[in-house]
Formats: sequence, C-alpha cells, structure tokens
Amino acid sequence: MVNSQAGSFILDLESPAATLDLAGGKGASLARLAAAGLPVPPGFHITTHTYRRFVRENHLNEAILAAAAKACADDPATLDRASARIQSIIAGAAIPPDIARLIGERYAGVGTGDAAVAVRSSATAEDLPEMSFAGQMETYLNVRGPGPVLDAVKRCWASLWTARAIAYRLRQGIPPEQISLAVIVQQLVPAQAAGILFTANPLTGARDEMMINAAWGLGEAIVGGHVTPDTWIVSRTGAVRSLQIADKQMMTVRLPDGTREEPVPAGKRKQAALSPSQAAGLAQLGGRIELLYGCPVDIEWALCEQRIFILQARPITALPPPRPTLEWTVPRLHGRYARSSVIELLPEPLSPLFRTLALPLWNDAMGILIRSFGFSEETSYRLVTINDYAYYDFGLSARRSLRVALAIPRLIPRAARLLSSAYTRWGDEARPRYASVVAQSATLDRRTAPAAQLLEGVSNIVKAAADHYLTVQSGILPVAYMSEAIFTTAYNHLARRKSDPPALTFLLGFDSAPIRAEKSLYDLAMWARTQPALARYLASAAGVQIAADSLPAAPIAQAELWREFVRRFSEHLNRFGHAIYDLDFAKTLPADDPAPLLQALKYFLTAEARSPHERQSAAAAARDEATQSLLTRWKGVRGRFFRWLVQAAQRYAPLREDALADVGLGWPLLRCLMDQVGQRLVIAGSLAASADVYWLEWSEVLQTAGALDSARATADYRKVVAERRARWECQRNVTPPVALPLESAMRFLGIDFSRWAPARTGQASGLTIHGVGASPGRVTGTARVIQGPDGFHQMRPGDILVSKITTPAWTPLFALAAGIVTDVGGPLSHSSIVAREYHIPAVLGTGVATARILSGQPLSVDGDRGVVTLATLAPRD
Repeated sequence: MVNSQAGSFILDLESPAATLDLAGGKGASLARLAAAGLPVPPGFHITTHTYRRFVRENHLNEAILAAAAKACADDPATLDRASARIQSIIAGAAIPPDIARLIGERYAGVGTGDAAVAVRSSATAEDLPEMSFAGQMETYLNVRGPGPVLDAVKRCWASLWTARAIAYRLRQGIPPEQISLAVIVQQLVPAQAAGILFTANPLTGARDEMMINAAWGLGEAIVGGHVTPDTWIVSRTGAVRSLQIADKQMMTVRLPDGTREEPVPAGKRKQAALSPSQAAGLAQLGGRIELLYGCPVDIEWALCEQRIFILQARPITALPPPRPTLEWTVPRLHGRYARSSVIELLPEPLSPLFRTLALPLWNDAMGILIRSFGFSEETSYRLVTINDYAYYDFGLSARRSLRVALAIPRLIPRAARLLSSAYTRWGDEARPRYASVVAQSATLDRRTAPAAQLLEGVSNIVKAAADHYLTVQSGILPVAYMSEAIFTTAYNHLARRKSDPPALTFLLGFDSAPIRAEKSLYDLAMWARTQPALARYLASAAGVQIAADSLPAAPIAQAELWREFVRRFSEHLNRFGHAIYDLDFAKTLPADDPAPLLQALKYFLTAEARSPHERQSAAAAARDEATQSLLTRWKGVRGRFFRWLVQAAQRYAPLREDALADVGLGWPLLRCLMDQVGQRLVIAGSLAASADVYWLEWSEVLQTAGALDSARATADYRKVVAERRARWECQRNVTPPVALPLESAMRFLGIDFSRWAPARTGQASGLTIHGVGASPGRVTGTARVIQGPDGFHQMRPGDILVSKITTPAWTPLFALAAGIVTDVGGPLSHSSIVAREYHIPAVLGTGVATARILSGQPLSVDGDRGVVTLATLAPRD
C-alpha cells in the first residue's frame, strides 16, 4: 500500500510518468532533460496528487475557492485580501503523516546528511509556449533538514495563491478549480556563477545567435533583477560574436540556512563570470536541448567546479520573428550615402507616391540652392532610395571634392549672407509662399474638378513644401544649431561657475509651436473638466470612439454641449492638425485621424496631469533669472559678447520648432485631394480602397487621371498595390544602415562626420544600447515601443517612450513619458528639444532601439552618457 501511494505522490526526477498533469510544467521539463542524460541535479517530484490530497484531507477546497471568487483582476485590494486569506488557510493545515514520511525518505536519498536542496514550485499551466507563469510561484534555496523541507513544500503550495498568480489566472480565464501544483526537490548546486542561456537571440529574433547572461553566485540575483549580468552573443558553434562585461555589484550566496544578497568582491565585479570555452560549452548544451524541444528555448544554468548544470528549460515566449535581410547595394560604385537631414523625418521605407513625386521635387529645390553658390547641379547632394529607404548621396569624386575645397574661401561670404537672412527668407518669404499655394489649391472644387487639376494642386503643394523645407534647412536650422553650440561652449569655458545653472537653462521655456499645441489641448481638457457629463464620457471612451462620435449624433444627453466640444476640438485641429507624424504624406495626420491626439486629451483630464502653462512658466522664469545674472556679472567687451551670444541662441531656439512644425502645412489638403482621386479610381475598378492611391507611382497616377478625365478605361492596380504593400512591410522590419557602403565611414573632404550621424551603427548585440545623450538625467522604467500614431493609446504615465523618431505631432506623449529613446535623432533634433523642455532624460540616434527593446521591458535611460540598459527579458522563479 505504501509503495502504491509512493508511486502516486512521489516520482523520480527522470520518471516518464512526470507529465504536465502530475509534475507541472517545470517538473515535466526537468524530467525530459534528466531522461535525455543532460546534467540536471538529482532530485524528485512531489506530484499534484499530493497537493490535492493535502487540500482534500484538510477540507480546504471550499474555503480556498470562496476566497478566490472575491478577487478582481484589476482591484489590487481584493487580490491581496484573497491571497492573505488562502495563505492563512494553507499555513494552518498539516501535511498528512504518510506523505510527510515519504517526502522525508526521498529527501534522505538526495546527497548526504542534511543536504542543501532547492524546493521549487511547478504549476500545471506553467512554462507553456502560449503563456508564462514564470516568476509567480516561489522557489526556496539552500533548504536543509526534513522539517524545513516540509515547511518549504507547504509554502510552495501556498504560493499558488499569491495576488499576482491569482490576477494572472483571472486575466487568462483559467478557472481556479483547475489549478494544481507540483513541487520539485533538487540537490542545490553551490554555483560559482549562474545565468540564463537563450538558444535564439531574444532581442532580434536571430536564430543563428545565442545569448548568454552570466553573473557571480547563485542565479537568483539575475532572475530577481538585482544585478546587471554579463551578456555574451555567440554563434551556434560557440564562437563569440560580442561580449559586454557588466559591473556586477551584487550576488546571491548561501548561508548555513537560506541565502542572501551581498556585494561582489571588488576584484571580480568587472571580471567575466564565464570563460570563452565555458560559453562555447553552454552553446553546445543549448543546441542539444533545443533539438530535444524542437524549438528555441531559454535555459537556466549554474557553474560549479568547472561543471555546467541545467536547472530549467522552457520554450522562449514572445520570440520576435527573424528579421529579414536585404542587400544594401549602392546605386553608384563610388557613391557615399547617409541617412541624415530631412531623412530624420522619414524613418520608414517611402511610399511609392512620395518616392516618385516628393523626392524629385526636393532634389530640384536642393539643386537651386546649390547653384546659388555657383556650383553645377551635378555637385549637389541628392535624395535617393535604397530598398525604398531615403538616403542622401553626398559622395563626390576626387575632382569634384577638390573643386569644392578650392571654392571654400568664396563660399564663406555667401554662406554668411544666407545665414544672416535666415529669418527673413523663412518668415517673410518661404512660409507665406507655402501658405499661399495651399490657399490657392484649396479653392478647387474637389468633387467636380478634373483629376488632372487635382493632381496639379498636389504637385504645387509638394513643390512649395520642398522649397519651404530647404529654406529652413539652409537658414533657421543651421543658425539655431550654431548659435546654441557657440553659446554653450563659450558659457561653459569662459563664464560658468560651479553654482551657475547649465547652459540648457538659457534656452528653455519658449512658446514654440509644439508647446502652443500642447497648451491648447490642455486648455480644452480643463474646460471639459468643468462639464461633468462630458468629462465622464471623454474619460471612459477610447480615443477612436471619441473621434467616431465627432460626426454623428451626440453621445451625451446635452447635445449642445457636445457640439461645443466638437467645435473647440475642430478649432484646435485647424491650428495644429498639420503637424506630421512622418514626412511621407501617405501617413495620417492629426487633422484626418485625431484619435491619437484624443488619447493625450484623456490624460490631461486626469488629476496627475501637470499643467504645461506652469511648466513653461517655471522654465521661462529660470531662463530669465539666469540670463539677467549672466549679463549683470559681465561688463564691457565680454558683457557685450555674451549678450550677443545669448540673444542669438534665444532668438532661434523657438524658431527651429516653429519652422519644423509647418513642414506639413499643406499635407491635410494634399491628402484630401489624393483621397478624391483615390475614390474615383476605386469606382473605376483600379484600386480596392482610396488610400491605395499612395501605393501608386506618380507616373501611374498621372496616367490614370488622364484616363479618368477622358472617360477611358483605367488599369487595374490592385495586384500591384498588394505586392508593394507586402514588400514595404518586409522592408520596414529592417534597420537601415546609417551610412553606405557598409564598410565606409561618413567622410567628406577628409573629415569623418559619423559622430554627427543621426543614428549609431554597428551596435553589438546585448543588453546595452548606445546613442546620443540628448537630454540629461537618469531614469528607470517600463519601455513602451510606439511605432506610430496608431499605438499612442498604449502609452501610460511613467512609461519610457521608445520610437523610431518623434516629430512635432508626437509632443503630447512627452507629457506622459518618463524618458525618451529613439532610433534616429541627435542633440538638436525635435526629440531632444522637447525632452529638455519636459526635463526628461533622452537617448537618441541608437539605430536599433525599436528592434532591440520590447514593450513592457524594464530598462534604464542615462541621458548624460547616452546609454540605455535593458533588464533581463522575463522573470523566472
């Protein structure tokens, strides 16, 4: 009878009977590993039958289920009360005597004497590919003696009912009566080093790479997030591709009873916890285990006396798909290509319409500017596409480079005149001219005008936009960059004392266009808060729903109040709705898709939202005080010098954002015109949807417009559009090189410009990402990867915003963000300017942030050093 009971309640570690139902997810996995002859520490399973018998004989089931039924997944107080009640119930019950005896007997066979063991929970819904219970149940290390082992087993059973475990099961829809728990008792490995091995790169999805995290001591310091581990990237053969040795400050060590965290000895903190041969050995074991499981796995391992032990293995959850590879063939043999300047506003592959309409007009405008300096058009930089990503072709032959170098003396006076007239050329000429073209095109009757006439309006708008941007690029932007840089350098080296504020203080608090837009939205929210019915609706409805309700009947009882809200919000869109998310006019704008903007308005309705008026006022007061102090302290020539420097920097600081905010001034009308053409092509059978018009090339649109106007049959582009969309989706999943050819530096006239590139390149795989420290400070928080405006609703207060770029239309998210990380950008880009206004750390131009960082992943942002540090990818028990 006893032997029969033992087979039901206790199993050998490698037993084929250790299935998911009997041994839980972790136990079944360890049984598979042990049976395959892998180096797993010896031990045994305490099956789910044991837990059920414990519950049954103590009559606990009814009380446990009754307490669990009172928990609500989104109400922490109810979760805590339910957990505390169930934990108390289990703690007060006794393990049946025969079960206690069986456990004691099997424990005596593990090691010698009172052997140190690990007592580990193993749930029946744990470590499955479709869900992850990891980190929710408990593990107890360095347990010695029969009594403490029995106590640890009961505590494992109780951990099935922690608040976080209850909440997780409620969200997953797992009924509490279906849950059970097994327990594993294993000999403790007195590890000198431990960590995690991923048999595929969990950051990039690359299947030909493995990632190893390693730290000193037991593995709890890593899985508990108490230490930043070393990160190895190795090939499947074990060849080291990269190694980042962390400053490992803490380690988990054994005590006579239990464990504790203690500092790593100074001599070992920056020493690698593994040798290359040990890393290669781990990779070989990882390959065997992956073959056993038939899929990529993550593996918990420990190193003791030069032997590697496997403590756990499970399929990797949420592994990114393998990133496609593209051939980055340059158009010209000796060309040099870089993603800089206006390309900071074009982070993704270009739509066919933008590529074939806008790029030629941008190049025409650039040619005119270059010729004004006396050069032929062949000397000018030109925008080209490689894999549909925009690049500047700035490579010159040796002869042309020499011609430019010889012309520098005569270029200086012309450049000085160009820069000195920066404001006049933009504010008095380019911007009014752009607005005039938009106003003229707006007079078209979109319903009756011939398609060719609508397209002429589109072309005129894009040409005016190109002229406007090139005027800004050749005036406002460089003057703003230079005036800030010159003032900062002079202030830091010639004027600043230890007690003085940083140079940045002199350049904040201005009323630029993005700040005005934020204040306008905030003011609308403040008005809405005075209308209870309206405020309740706005707070409860999603941004998409609010946008949809803006057109039909009022969603609240007070129809007049709703119409007033719509009127005020429409006024806001009329003023600021042309701010771009992306310069490619195929992408939506706040003017035609206000749902992302409404998500920001919902945040401003909350009590935690800070007034942008107060923030700006505080920054302006600090700026004025610092300026007055500086100018009062310095007299004479030096005083006049600093007055000129600070006034120049302060004049152009807000103009930079004002000018960039108007780049898309004509885009709302352009999109309306193209939508009308698209609708006509849908009726003609050329397209499946009106928005598909952006997937046609300009020559194709012109050709179909001619056919429409002459009542001829139009070509069917539906298959072509589908193919182009599929190619674009593939291309957008690739991180484009910042410079091409790949082996070339960004060199011009013998100068390496890579340090000023808008994105880093050649980043090693690992948990540390380098970029440009663009706004000072340090913060740790949860990453929120936002690819575009359709993801704005995912942002939560205190998240760290991770995106390819941010443009003026992204500004409302800065009110929620604790930090900013981007793929593209530098210390003078929009992200940097606005992050400083909000006093939040920013690391820009990483080149790889959106590819490496996962939403929900903990990370640290150091805006002083330009470093982003990722935490381990998932919690483990």
